[in-house]
Amino acid sequence: MKPTPVSLAEVRRRSIKSRAFHSVRAGQIEFVKVNTDAWRWRDIYRWLLGLRWPQFAVFVGTLYIALNLLFAALYGLQQGSIAGTTGGHWFFDCFFFSVQTLATVGYGHMYPQTLYGHIVTTIEIMSGIFLLAVMTGLIFVRFSRPSARVVFSNSIVIAPLNGKPTLMVRVGNENQHSMVEAEFRIMFSRDEPLLEGGDFRYFYVLKLHFDRLTVFPAALTLRHTIDETSPLFGATPESLESSRVLLIVSVVGIDPVIAAAVQTQKDYSWRDVRFGERFVEMYTEDGGGRLTVDYGRLHDTEQVEVAIRGNGRDESSSDK
Repeated sequence: MKPTPVSLAEVRRRSIKSRAFHSVRAGQIEFVKVNTDAWRWRDIYRWLLGLRWPQFAVFVGTLYIALNLLFAALYGLQQGSIAGTTGGHWFFDCFFFSVQTLATVGYGHMYPQTLYGHIVTTIEIMSGIFLLAVMTGLIFVRFSRPSARVVFSNSIVIAPLNGKPTLMVRVGNENQHSMVEAEFRIMFSRDEPLLEGGDFRYFYVLKLHFDRLTVFPAALTLRHTIDETSPLFGATPESLESSRVLLIVSVVGIDPVIAAAVQTQKDYSWRDVRFGERFVEMYTEDGGGRLTVDYGRLHDTEQVEVAIRGNGRDESSSDK
């Protein structure tokens, strides 16, 4: 089959496209994607939803002022296209007439009086209706979008539990209501050497004492026992650093108020793993079936006297 001839313009277009790149941050790591497809129009929608509220407000304000400046410049191209002006600066009159027209306010004092003015006004009114519909939809989606509101401990600790070294991380539900059908997962990844030379990134899902709760009302500790079947068996601070360990803790559940799924995650590097420490107690029983949960202690840890052998078993530990 003969190759399809490609024009010089097409070769240049592909060359420019091949140099496109996107930056995506996942926790502590930033991925720079090169030689990817260029942005599509629908990507703008996701970009707008990803902005923080102050950034979104600045974007809307900038767009609104820019559109009014554009139409003010179009009105200003024909002197006298607008009747009922103040007699002051012509461009200012055009700008504020554009503000009224874009918002479809129509005070009635200023109005278009030429064919050119009517054409520009028609275009601006259509643009205003479209802009109002789009911004209303974006604001509604941003307000109605569910938020997990789950807080993670600042560190992961490894300490003995029932005589076995155990990896532990705390998560807390900050909502004013319980999360239902919550699922928890800890992903462990590290570099491991290959027989052919070099390193390869391996990923493991750590087995937890429990990975699902029907109701997740407050705070809890996720635990993984480090035994012979665990990829963390025999791990030390030095081995975690040399293999560039990364742990990702994720929580998926359902917000019962709006009946929508929510998800959040947090990643930890080897620097965030503390050996010989455990989390302090954050629950206080008040009696009558009432528990007080102090979220101010969610990140607090305490030292545990423990010596871990090379096989991953602890030799001794202090009483809790």
